[in-house]
Amino acid sequence: MKITILCVGKIKEKYFNMGIDEYSKRLSRYCKLEIIEVSDEKTPDNASMAEELQIKKKEGERLLKYIKDGAYVITLAIEGKEVTSVELSEKIEKLGISSESHIIFIIGGSLGLDEAVLKSGDYSLSFSKMTFPHQMMRMILLEQIYRAYRIIHNQPYHK
Repeated sequence: MKITILCVGKIKEKYFNMGIDEYSKRLSRYCKLEIIEVSDEKTPDNASMAEELQIKKKEGERLLKYIKDGAYVITLAIEGKEVTSVELSEKIEKLGISSESHIIFIIGGSLGLDEAVLKSGDYSLSFSKMTFPHQMMRMILLEQIYRAYRIIHNQPYHK
């Protein structure tokens, strides 16, 4: 299985990079992992709704260029479906069994995902009704994918 994390912006904090590197290394035994970053747009303080929509649109256009035909696309959005770790593992396992060989998880920028990106997805996933920094979300997502593979393979993992 190939898993792509398609995201807006670069990770600047060393501690996030260390966590992302650790989970990427752990995942390498279960799947082929690829992380693709597209550049983010600067959001001015007190941006209008129209400016925010334009920023999301530009970031969305960059993301859409990387969505491959035949890939199963999971967008991360507050409005998405909240699932448990076991349910996420079941989803990943079912996709693998149904011959989906590529899953793309999409993480938006600080303003979220453009409507066109959300519509391109096959499934919308929410980790919480709360908002998380998109850099932190990348590490949390990788940890949950790693946890999912541990569950799929009936391997122990701390709770």
